[in-house]
Amino acid sequence: MTQLYTTLYTLAAFTADRVKKETKGATAVEYGLMVGLIAVVIIVSVGLLGGKLNGLFDSIQKALPGTAPAGG
Repeated sequence: MTQLYTTLYTLAAFTADRVKKETKGATAVEYGLMVGLIAVVIIVSVGLLGGKLNGLFDSIQKALPGTAPAGG
């Protein structure tokens, strides 16, 4: 009877430990997906707005007194 109790206790402890590890793994996967999606959003934003921002900074530079164009 003691052996059965010990076996069941060990099985319950193993199962509880396994569930905790799987929960941490799922969290890591979720964070990985979030980081990937954020990276995609940043890449798309820079691609779409990069030229517009460059034009904006060029116009600001030209409007400042005493600045020479970057190319000349």
